Order: sequence, then structure tokens, then C-alpha cells
Amino acid sequence: MPATDRGPAAPSPIQVDGWLSELGLDPIERIEREGITSWDLVLDGRRRFDIRVTVILHPGLACIAWVHYAPPLTDGFRRSYRKLLRWNDEYPFAKFAIATDERPVLSAELPIERLDRDALGLALARLLALCDVLAEESAGWIWPDGKVPPADGRVSRQVGLFARYADELAELMES
Repeated sequence: MPATDRGPAAPSPIQVDGWLSELGLDPIERIEREGITSWDLVLDGRRRFDIRVTVILHPGLACIAWVHYAPPLTDGFRRSYRKLLRWNDEYPFAKFAIATDERPVLSAELPIERLDRDALGLALARLLALCDVLAEESAGWIWPDGKVPPADGRVSRQVGLFARYADELAELMES
């Protein structure tokens, strides 16, 4: 039987470790289980800080960046679902969903064949920028008083990430 070309090999977890380091991102935890590796990160947007993000690498399938967007929803679900569906339509590079615990999540899927440092870095930067763009609209889900807290001089730890992908993020960063 002739050999089949399966395309480029999937990046290894060690390569992803290197990419995260090159992007200035320090995971707080790394877990490997059954061939799947995940990295937990705490990242900053420009307006929203301490955003929990999990990067999951399944070498045979994809890499997913998953933002723990807000605590479980307690308001009228119909209104929240409409908002999430509208955002899914307005921002095609990312998808909102509801986790099994009723928590809104925001994710981006990166196909293995196109996965490299810059694809991962841009996806993470877009997700963080989107958290900032939608901060006002989702403030009632995230903060007890329903208002975006003032930065009080705090600067994003991801300034370098935003600068690296500034051209690709221009439309989101202007919002």
C-alpha cells in the first residue's frame, strides 16, 4: 500500500510550551492526560484583568483556546442566549457557548494543520480583545455591581501580545 500524506505533523506539547514562553505567557498549570495537554493561564485584556484561559491541544484534532467568560448565568436565560447568539454572528473567529455548569465560555478552535506560534498568539489576543469589547454588555454577568471596575492605573500584562498582533487586531482594538 502506498504511504498517504497526512500533512504536517501536529505540534508537540513541548513546542506549545515554547510558543507560550516566546509570547510572554506563563501557564499557572500544565496537565497531560490520555495524549491531550492543557495549559491554564491567567491573562489580561486592556479593560478586563485576570481572565482565565485554558489552551487544550489534541494532536489528532485541534487546539482550542477556551475563556472562562463569566460565572454561571442566573438571569433570564432567553435574554442571555440571544446575546450570545448575536455575538457568535458578529464575531465569526470565536464562539460563545454555555458550559454544563451554566457558565458562559468563549472559545476559538485552531486546526492542527495551521497551528503555529502566531496562530495561537493571535487567537489568544483576539479572545482577550473581545473580552474588552464586550465588557460593558456583559458586566452584569461578571461583576457584582454590574459595572466594569476602573483600572486604577493597572496595565495589562499582555501589552506585548497586543503589540505583536496590532495590525490584525486593529478593528477590535478601536472598539
